[in-house]
Amino acid sequence: MTNRGPCRPDNATADELRPNDGTGAVVIGSDHGGLGIVRSLGRRGIPVWVIHYDGQLVAAMSRHVRRRLRWPPGDDATRLDFLVGLATRHHLDRWAIYPTTDEVSAFVARHEQVLSKHFLLTTPPWDIMRWAYDKRLTYALAADLGIDHPWTRLPRSRAEVAALDCAFPAVLKPAIKNRINSFTLARAWRVEDRRQLLERYDRACDLVDPDSIMVQELIPGGGETQFSFVALCGEGRPWAWGIARRARQYPTDFGAGSTLVETVDQPAIEVPARRLLAAISYNGLVELEFKIDPRSGEPKLLDFNPRVWAWHTLGRRAGVDFPYLAWQLLHERQIPKIRARPGVRWVRGPADLLAALTEIGKGRLSFREYLGSLGPPLECAVFAFDDPLPAVVDIPSLLYRICRTGDRRTQLFGWATFSKTPS
Repeated sequence: MTNRGPCRPDNATADELRPNDGTGAVVIGSDHGGLGIVRSLGRRGIPVWVIHYDGQLVAAMSRHVRRRLRWPPGDDATRLDFLVGLATRHHLDRWAIYPTTDEVSAFVARHEQVLSKHFLLTTPPWDIMRWAYDKRLTYALAADLGIDHPWTRLPRSRAEVAALDCAFPAVLKPAIKNRINSFTLARAWRVEDRRQLLERYDRACDLVDPDSIMVQELIPGGGETQFSFVALCGEGRPWAWGIARRARQYPTDFGAGSTLVETVDQPAIEVPARRLLAAISYNGLVELEFKIDPRSGEPKLLDFNPRVWAWHTLGRRAGVDFPYLAWQLLHERQIPKIRARPGVRWVRGPADLLAALTEIGKGRLSFREYLGSLGPPLECAVFAFDDPLPAVVDIPSLLYRICRTGDRRTQLFGWATFSKTPS
């Protein structure tokens, strides 16, 4: 039976919290990506605990959460002790762990040998994870497999940046996202010329390790040319999958996050995606991002996200509930091979309104077209009639994060993209 009670207090006893209906799940991350996991499992009566951090409480406020806890500050050893302690004190053997961000996914992967003694993991071990976590390795792997991707340079100094022979506009990107700042949240910075390249490179060096800064080709076109192949894999073979298009994004010209996504048919994306996943025998949930280059008509690999993705609840509306299917697969239950049906949309309401107003102001979208894009079947990122409280705390959570950092542009991006970093 679905749990309909309120969130338990953190000081509840072990006996009060111990599930009596089988194993459950620990969701690390309380943004609306985490909320989707909570609802996917909680609606089926699976006990769910949420570990929250960085002022994010959206998922933790769901009525399906049995317990909420804080992600402890400190290093990997502190956090590893925290998780192992939870498992031993509260008898969480064979509970599943669902990380929702790059850095937590990498943490779980690095400590797979210890954590797998207590938990079931929805992300692959480090020898596989590293190909996705470090984008330098991602593009090297793509090159070895003959998968097209934007040209990428890895300068070792400011002098090498100044001497780069590259076309503009271009972008600066972090190879890894192990810190929270304007560079990692924005995902990439556009540069129009060499002067701006050097200026932004200097700023990026203050935010991340200079060795992790990449200069990359900017593929023409907006979010409407970006597609994702999403899947639940076992040994490199997708069991459940779908293809989606970024119909709108914010900011509109160089989006840090999707605001309206729709499932589509796009065979050109599926072929290279399956080849990459098979090459490393990928296990778990994954999103591969591509962009169709209008100059050639060919897809180019942009990103490799080795975890649940921001808009994964679109899958549930399209017939593929990825978190629950992952839970079933971890518990050695048979699942059908299934593909998300096309023509279904997902919306991040407030951020999509900003994106639409911008497009309307530029004459690229009419108000009638905007309203038409929100027709059924439609999945909302946060609001649900059977679980309304997360929507109530969503905007206050955003305002708290803005006030905490004072960086409205960065925090809006993080809000639209579910705050990709925890630390």
